[in-house]
Amino acid sequence: MNRHPDHDTREHLLATGEQLCLQRGFTGMGLSELLSTAEVPKGSFYHYFRSKEAFGVAMLERYYTAYNLRLQQHFSCGVGTYRERLLAWYQETVNWFSQHGSLISCLTVKLSAEVCDLSEDMRASLNQGSAQIVSQLADALEKGHAEKSLKLTDSAFSQAQVIYALWLGASLQAKISRSAIPLECALAHVTQLLAEPVS
Repeated sequence: MNRHPDHDTREHLLATGEQLCLQRGFTGMGLSELLSTAEVPKGSFYHYFRSKEAFGVAMLERYYTAYNLRLQQHFSCGVGTYRERLLAWYQETVNWFSQHGSLISCLTVKLSAEVCDLSEDMRASLNQGSAQIVSQLADALEKGHAEKSLKLTDSAFSQAQVIYALWLGASLQAKISRSAIPLECALAHVTQLLAEPVS
């Protein structure tokens, strides 16, 4: 018997799929395993998703919606200057990795290389989600520059792209090496990039 009300089934499938993808990757997650783990019949899956690829797109959209909401809340409700809030966001990841030996659940790191050549729709979802993150970083940089807590050496958008790419690469290297050192080095570099104006 399905323990999940009908209106929760789609969300339950997406949440279960995200956890399985973080463990096995997208291609490694079989549809039968997803349905078995979620305790959902195949007919219910196809009621919500026309294919596994469509499921992957919805899963990524859900992931980035949640990620961007957390990032927005961090910047709008955080403590300190925008420079301090930016650095605190990345420091949180370093702390997590140091304590748990793994990244905070990150579908971008897990799936980017795997699905970009397999699914144009999923690649587009990854690209759109990343662009939203870069946009929020750029907004925080502009606000930090306006409040004079940091100086920009380039446009806020260009600097946000550099920071995002640097952090994504460091996250991948941390996953490969199982070491926090790449994240610590990236944070040190971001700290230099976000230099405080000389008064």
